[in-house]
Formats: sequence, C-alpha cells, structure tokens
Amino acid sequence: MSIGIMIILKILLAAGFIALGVIFFCVFFDQAILTRRGTIYRVQTNAKKIVLTFDDGPSPQWTPLILDELKKANIKATFFMIGHHVKKYPHLAKRVAEEGHTIGNHGYAHSVILYYTSAEIEEEIKYTEYVIHQITGQTTQYYRPPKAWMSKGIKKKIKSMGYQVILWSLNSKDWVTFNHQYMVNHILSRVKSGDILLFHDSGSVLTTEGGDRLQTVAAIPLLAQGLRMRGFEFVSIEELLSEKNKNNSVFTKTY
Repeated sequence: MSIGIMIILKILLAAGFIALGVIFFCVFFDQAILTRRGTIYRVQTNAKKIVLTFDDGPSPQWTPLILDELKKANIKATFFMIGHHVKKYPHLAKRVAEEGHTIGNHGYAHSVILYYTSAEIEEEIKYTEYVIHQITGQTTQYYRPPKAWMSKGIKKKIKSMGYQVILWSLNSKDWVTFNHQYMVNHILSRVKSGDILLFHDSGSVLTTEGGDRLQTVAAIPLLAQGLRMRGFEFVSIEELLSEKNKNNSVFTKTY
C-alpha cells in the first residue's frame, strides 16, 4: 500500500471519528447547559406549571399539524420563529398568533451569533422583530439564540435591547430522535415544576427548514396526557414568568 493511500485512509478514518463524535454530542448532550448562565431556562416554583416551546418554524408541512394537535389538547405554546420563515409563510405565522400562542424571536436566518458584532446582533434581532410584528401584530420580548451559543457580552447586549433570553431545561431531541414514545418517556421521567420544554416545528440535523417532525406531532397528545396525569399544567411563557415574580426566583445559572 502506497504512502499516499495510507494518508487518505487515515484522513477518512479521522473524519469518520469526528462525524461520530458530532452525532454523539448531538444525541446525548445538550449544548445549552454550557450557555445557561444569565438566561432563563427554568422558573423555580411549587406550582406544577410547564411551558411547551417550538423552534425554527413556521413550516408549511409541520406547523399546521402541530397546531391541530395543540388545539385538540387545549395547549398554548411558544413558537420561536425564524424571520425568513415568517416572511416565506406569513399565513402560518398569522395562524399561530390567531390561535393564541406566543411568538418569540429566533433570529432571521438561524445564524449562530457567537461571533457577531454588537451592531450585527442588533440588526438581526430588530429586523426579525419588525417582520414578526408586520405579519402577526405581535411584539415579542423573548429571544432564543440559534443553537443556544452566546457569550456573556452577547447576553448583555440582548438584554439591553429589552429582550429576555429564553433557553430550556428539557430538550426533546426531536430533530435526532425518531421515536415519539422515547421522547415522551424521556421528558416524563425528568420533568419538574417550572420546566421549559424544547421541540421543533421545522428543521433537521443539516437544515433549518423541512425535516421530519412526524414524531413531534405524535408526541404532543401522549405528552399532554402523561403530564396532566402527573398534575402538570401547560401555561404560556408569560404565565410561567409571572411565577418568577411571585417567588422572586428563577433558574439562570448552569448546574
């Protein structure tokens, strides 16, 4: 075997290990744990209230199905929308608002803002805010950064713009998990009062639009039934944060 072929094989082997490492990281680790400090990811409360959130929509394929299931289960959720998708599918963004759900800001193009300048961050968030307001009439106070990656300075900048940075305490991993029963069992075995749950109504491992959210749709009725049997109540992000004001306590740090 020539030296050139051996080098190529080593490169391919290394690339394979890196790919496996990325997959392992995505499936078994929640990167938001690393950036929770200084954000709201769970509210400390004795009331058994939780918030259901969806990222990356709206999607013409999945958002309507998710909205249908939420209506059947009588759940009001929070949708952190991508500005580009709001412009592309305005009728869906309007439907989310008309059905009483809260809309949050998830940036315009799902860009990781970790290396953005202060001016770029402001432009990204403000333009997304403008698009959401023009189409839905809602003015949002809530921002969720794509991939949850932020520095301390970025968090400070976002807060100075009047936004609350909302992450999550329980990640369904619905974008890499292909069994709704597993997702539901994962949440039911870990849920606590004041949790914020993360799901998606669009996107996949490689894209921010489309993907396969069939298992997410199937998980909603089972999750609603399971949590309510345990005495939990689905509330809006506004109502959960009002518990913060009552108790003057909110989880904003890493473990």
